[in-house]
Amino acid sequence: MSTKPKFEIVRRRNPGRWVSSVFLLLITLALIDQVRQNKIFHFKTVAEYIVDPRILTGVGITLYITFAAMIIGLVLGAVVALMRLSTNPVMRITSSGFIWVFRGTPTLVQLIFWFNIAIIFPTITLGIPGFAPIFSLPTNRVMTGLLAALLGLGLNEGAYMAEIVRAGILSVDTGQREAAKALGLTPRLTLMRVILPQALRVIIPPAGNQFISLLKASSLVSVIAAGDLLTETTRIYNDNFRILELLVVASLWYLVLTTLANIAQHFLEKRVSRGFAGVRPQRQRSTATQGALAASRGQLSTSPKEI
Repeated sequence: MSTKPKFEIVRRRNPGRWVSSVFLLLITLALIDQVRQNKIFHFKTVAEYIVDPRILTGVGITLYITFAAMIIGLVLGAVVALMRLSTNPVMRITSSGFIWVFRGTPTLVQLIFWFNIAIIFPTITLGIPGFAPIFSLPTNRVMTGLLAALLGLGLNEGAYMAEIVRAGILSVDTGQREAAKALGLTPRLTLMRVILPQALRVIIPPAGNQFISLLKASSLVSVIAAGDLLTETTRIYNDNFRILELLVVASLWYLVLTTLANIAQHFLEKRVSRGFAGVRPQRQRSTATQGALAASRGQLSTSPKEI
């Protein structure tokens, strides 16, 4: 009766990993200790203002601006993407120009431009040329900080979403369109029931990233006093001069909101990817596999010579 030799399993030692971990831990503890011993930074101020009504109002306005601008961006992006995929050269050139302008200029510049649009158009007039205006209103009364924020962020987001939607539509195989056409579906039904449901799997991940970026970029509207989270934070620390403490409060809220957005994006991606999990591109079968399949179907004939 033979006895098999027993080999002892020894874990591989990683001294570098332990050294780097201890080094990073010591640095983290040193930073925490420095902050704790700092007598200028008041943690009580952070705890006091974290749920301040003005801060909560700013959080609400930030969410409103983000969701509204994202909806504008989604609708506008879908329209511009379809224009860019159109066979009409005028639509293609117009959509390309829109994307070129709003992707090529800084978001902050666009916000300031819309906030000061009254310099170019002092009044908003509705009427027929050559006749008395039916409706006229000073632009400054309409173009508030909030509206300028929605226009600036919404149009900017529309340019980015147009490219995302276009990439999602192009990712769907052309055979799907041909099959839908063979079934007698109209181009609109093909787009709504065949193309877009499959394109969502490609559109959702970058669109979720754009939403998170937009949530953070909404802080830019503080330069036009749109009443967002950073605007309210600035107003408070201009009164009590606790700049760092209030900035920490704003940062904590942005972290909470982006974390919730990340969680929502994860579950949304999981939902739209149902039915695609584990699907891989079809590869060319090997000769042995083809032969086995043919034999199972009774299509493989063997003769004595071949054997």
